[in-house]
Amino acid sequence: AVVSTQSTGKCEPSIHIFNTFFYPRLLKVGHQGLARWTRKVDLFAVDLIMIPIHLGMHWCLAVIDIRAKTITYYDSLLGDNHQCTNALKEYIAAEHQAKKKSPLDIQNWKLIIKKDIPEQLNGCDCGVFTCKYAEYVSQDKAFDFDQGDMPYFRRRMIWEMINKTLL
Repeated sequence: AVVSTQSTGKCEPSIHIFNTFFYPRLLKVGHQGLARWTRKVDLFAVDLIMIPIHLGMHWCLAVIDIRAKTITYYDSLLGDNHQCTNALKEYIAAEHQAKKKSPLDIQNWKLIIKKDIPEQLNGCDCGVFTCKYAEYVSQDKAFDFDQGDMPYFRRRMIWEMINKTLL
C-alpha cells in the first residue's frame, strides 16, 4: 500500500492510498486477507482513504472520508457500484474492530454514488478522470473540469512524470 500525506502548507487532508490490488483482494478474501496491509498504518488517523477501482476495462475511484463518515464512489460513466461501497463499509467496520478493539458506529455513515460529477464522453479517458477525481478530492476542491480538458490533463500528466514534479 502507498501512503501519501500532503504538506504544502495548506490545510489539505491527510490521505492513505491503497494500490490497485486492494479492491479485488477485498472482494476475494475480505478484511481478514488484508489485515497485514495496514499493520503499520492507522487508517483512522488519516482524513481520506482512496481506493482505485479497476473493473476490467474501466477505472473508478472510491473514497472513504473518515471526517465526514462517508464512502463515495466516483465513476466517470456514472455507473452504480453498490457492491463496492458496501464492501468498503464492511471493511472499515472490520478494520476498526481489529485495530481499535471496539465496534465502529457505521449506522450513521453515508454510502454515496456520485452522479453530479464530470462525465466521460468517450471510451478511453476513465483513467484520467479517476486521477483527476483523486487530485481534486485530495485537495478538497470542487470539480471544475470536463471531457474537453482531458487532452490537456494527459499532456500535463506526461510532463509531470517526465519532470518528476507536480504542477
